Amino acid sequence: MKIRQYQVALVTLMAVCITLATMLAYVLSHRGLELHTAASEDPVIARGPAVVSDSTARGTSDTEPSAPGSNPPLAPIQLTPRRLQEIGVTTAEVTFKDVNDKLDVPGNVDIDEEKLAYVQTHFPGWIQDVYANATYQYVRKGDRLFTVYSPDVVSSEQEYLLALQNEKSLSPQKNESSEVNEAGAGDNMAVRESGWLLRAAEERLRQFGIPGQVIIDLEKTGKAQRNIAINSPVAGYITERNALPNAYVQPDTRLYTIADLSTIWVYANVFQDAVGRLRPGDPAQVTVDAYPGRTFSGHIDQILPQVDVTTRTVRVRLAFRNQGVSLKPGMYVNVHIYVPLGQHLVIPASAVLQTGQKAIAFIDHGQGYLEPRTILVGPQIDDSVVVLSGLKLGERVVSSANFLVDSEAQLQASLNGFTPPQLQTESASNPPTAKIRIDLQTQPDPLRKGENTLIVRLTGPDGKPVTGVQVTAVFVMPAMPAMGMGAEHVSAKLTEGGNGSYQGRLQLPSGGTWQATVNVMHGARAVARMQLSVDVTGGME
Repeated sequence: MKIRQYQVALVTLMAVCITLATMLAYVLSHRGLELHTAASEDPVIARGPAVVSDSTARGTSDTEPSAPGSNPPLAPIQLTPRRLQEIGVTTAEVTFKDVNDKLDVPGNVDIDEEKLAYVQTHFPGWIQDVYANATYQYVRKGDRLFTVYSPDVVSSEQEYLLALQNEKSLSPQKNESSEVNEAGAGDNMAVRESGWLLRAAEERLRQFGIPGQVIIDLEKTGKAQRNIAINSPVAGYITERNALPNAYVQPDTRLYTIADLSTIWVYANVFQDAVGRLRPGDPAQVTVDAYPGRTFSGHIDQILPQVDVTTRTVRVRLAFRNQGVSLKPGMYVNVHIYVPLGQHLVIPASAVLQTGQKAIAFIDHGQGYLEPRTILVGPQIDDSVVVLSGLKLGERVVSSANFLVDSEAQLQASLNGFTPPQLQTESASNPPTAKIRIDLQTQPDPLRKGENTLIVRLTGPDGKPVTGVQVTAVFVMPAMPAMGMGAEHVSAKLTEGGNGSYQGRLQLPSGGTWQATVNVMHGARAVARMQLSVDVTGGME
């Protein structure tokens, strides 16, 4: 009996468990369906620029925000004349002209090494008297610098005097005898040998660097000169002096360094990216703070084949005439190098919008139709920029308010591109396109960072509320590459509340100035649009 009772109880318990499991599965499945339905009907959608992904290929939507730093693609835009005037759009024509670049770089004055001269002796000796006794003393060519006593020179002078005396004593007397005998022939041989010895002694003196006037004085006076005077070989300034009284010198001793400063060199430090445009002979000018309003003209002499690894600059040597020694070695100067670049297309520098990765110009096609185009730019010359590719001669580009035009283009891109307006015949089923009045209200007012409520009221041309349309609001924060911020894009689908009123919730991730667009659609056709700038309180992320 007990076994029978146990069996009945077990069967009953199993039936209860199966019933409870079925009820739990039913509740969970319906709850998941409700959550999925609520998520799909949520009117607030926040996402960044559309990105093609695997989920998109499978037909699902990606609602994750865009990565920081990503920019929506630009699209052509069309602005009304009033809007063009409000944001201050002006245009300029693409022109073709001769371009001359100008490089302003620092430089330093240095001595022209081709005008340097060293003073050394060709024999050992002792310095006696010093006449050029100060560094940077100016000397003329031929000025006496110092005197030197050399036993070797004195010995060579005595040999010269002895050979000269011997040559004179052996000279044949004219008309002394008309007969030539063997003794007379021997005398002639001695005369020739004495002449050879005299020339050898004179050549030795010249190899010692003895001036020719000293040799003439030896012949006239017949006495050896103990102290030999050394004169300056060039005119210039003494930049180095080692000649001191009673100092012993050798042929390898550098006694003076004399620099001719009538021409000087200037070494300019040019960044390596600009060196390729320079050529020897290009004109250059120098200005110095010591001489306000005065310029010195010269040219590039040589581009030195070495880059400074610390400053990434190349030394460029320039040559200048230095009348009056106005430019002094070691002086800091401002160098202006003029580089002819030939003929190129140019546009105003303000017409180029730099995004950090590329350069963009907006082409004006007339009637407010602006096309963004990627261009390749060259160097900037004053207020103009060389265009290497992307533009044609005669095209007109936007030359001011480019940032605002870029914001408009990003806004159009966020709305899936620009579609030129098409004329359509109005009917009873199609509300009038340009005559619907859009009134936007927000709660709170002004908008703030976080959750907000948008209320749009639509009024037709007859003053009656417009119903049966789809209303969306798109808020775009343009990218700011300089601050490392990417574009932000938030949209909301407003639900109809009756009497021409549409309402929806909007989640704004940060404060700042947003570009807002309210779109009114009737089926697949846009019937009204309103664009405005909205200030949102709260900090920026």
